[in-house]
Amino acid sequence: MLVTAYLAFVVLLASCLGLELSRCQAKPSGRACSNPSFLRFQLDFYQVYFLALAADWLQAPYLYKLYQHYHFLEGQIAILYVCGLASTVLFGLVASSLVDWLGRKKSCVLFSLTYSLCCLTKLSQDYFVLLVGRALGGLSTALLFSAFEAWYIHEHVERHDFPAEWIPATFARAAFWNHVLAIVAGVAAEAVACWMGLGPVAPFVAAIPLLALAGALALHSWGENYDRQRAFSRTCAGGLRCLLSDRRVLLLGTIQALFESVIFIFVFLWTPVLDPHGAPLGIIFSSFMAASLLGSSLYRIATSKRYHLQPMHLLSFSVLIVVFSLFMLTFSTSPGQESPVESFIAFLLIELACGLYFPSMSFLRRKVIPDTEQTGVLNWFRVPLHLLACLGLLVLHDSDRKTGTRNMFSICSAVMVMALLAVVGLFTVVRHDAELRVPSPTGEPYAPEL
Repeated sequence: MLVTAYLAFVVLLASCLGLELSRCQAKPSGRACSNPSFLRFQLDFYQVYFLALAADWLQAPYLYKLYQHYHFLEGQIAILYVCGLASTVLFGLVASSLVDWLGRKKSCVLFSLTYSLCCLTKLSQDYFVLLVGRALGGLSTALLFSAFEAWYIHEHVERHDFPAEWIPATFARAAFWNHVLAIVAGVAAEAVACWMGLGPVAPFVAAIPLLALAGALALHSWGENYDRQRAFSRTCAGGLRCLLSDRRVLLLGTIQALFESVIFIFVFLWTPVLDPHGAPLGIIFSSFMAASLLGSSLYRIATSKRYHLQPMHLLSFSVLIVVFSLFMLTFSTSPGQESPVESFIAFLLIELACGLYFPSMSFLRRKVIPDTEQTGVLNWFRVPLHLLACLGLLVLHDSDRKTGTRNMFSICSAVMVMALLAVVGLFTVVRHDAELRVPSPTGEPYAPEL
């Protein structure tokens, strides 16, 4: 397993580098890329945001292992994960309103403080303290995925008066470097935990200076901004109306809830599946992130002028890959007949599918959901998503250890088949919808059907 993990990491990393280098050589530089003021503004944002992301990724490979190291049972660990998910969905519902009321800069500093406290709780072996840490982690995650983006968009448009068309370029570059940071963080976590022999708590301690530096830089170099608050009840009511009035939105929400709840359960299960076979967890995690980056690169290639595939095609393909991978896992995790290499390959395929799924889903959401209702609709998407994930972990909590993992992958397979049926339903509804197509590179008014 050790050799397989390192070999897969090298191959995936080389593949990603090859695709990205070829893309960079073929990509022309635009006006935004050469504007010095815009580049300085981007750098001010990136230096804080990337530190926050790096600290977040650094903790991911060894979270489950840390709880195991403290001699908690799998059921107890499942409850800790459920607490984190519940906290994420609760704080996620009010995060946008909180950020607008408190101020985006203060919210980013608050993220640094709460996430640092979350890391410090990992030094304790007390179960209640760890539960509090998971709750703080949920709040921090909600702030990470709301405050930073909101601060940037307001500064970009309102204070610097840059064209709104340049915003996607910033977040596209951030998405790429987010993958790179995740890969590096996995290797760094492996280095401090295993190579240096500091144990599974070391990555959490190492994340604290990064969080402190991110908070200090935001406090020193960022300006404060606020936004006109929309009542939380009105936001949710508007989102629910949009969800129920447009079948496309309802089907997209169904697909997201089913797909991403399975991914949450995968995040919980990969460590207990691979760790007993001597897998280097940090390198395994970096391999997962490299596979996801490879999927994102393949998405860009597939939707390019040369191939011109549609996001709807790639969304369907990503769901099919996960269905196939989960069927593989139901066999590779059979008690007494475990195949860790086969499980590892299935996990890599799931991450590759995620690299295709997230940009496809993002494109379709932007086209289908009005900008004014994005927050409300996404709140309604998150509720069933996290409830399904929590339910899955609670079912695992009550299962026998020897058969529970295999049974959970079987349940996830059934859930993904339901997601596939929802994809077929969406495909039928939007087949003739030109709005959901990537524009034809030749500028023709008619493009092939989805």
